[in-house]
Amino acid sequence: MKHRRVGKTLDRRSSARRALLRGLATSVILYEHCNTTLAKAKAVRPLVERLITKGKVKSLTSRRQLNAVLMSENAVNKVLEELGPRYATRPGGYTRIIKLGTRQGDGAEIAQIQLVK
Repeated sequence: MKHRRVGKTLDRRSSARRALLRGLATSVILYEHCNTTLAKAKAVRPLVERLITKGKVKSLTSRRQLNAVLMSENAVNKVLEELGPRYATRPGGYTRIIKLGTRQGDGAEIAQIQLVK
């Protein structure tokens, strides 16, 4: 039974799942959009939202917290310098998920996760 289990496993061990979500979050922040499966897009959305919220406060603590999750220093700088000020007055809802159809090979639903302008 699935009582009190939260989050999707994405059919991976916890270390592989964490690395996957960190990589997806870094890509979404650097390029402001990313094509992936619908399940992965839904799983990475809360992570990206939390990272941008942390980036609203420009401090050493928030920089270190972002460094712990994001895989490149460029992504950390972008969150603190661009995205934090861009969404300073917006109370959440920084991303959107757009369904693109199904993948040819295995029929998985493909979606694009992107940052709201």
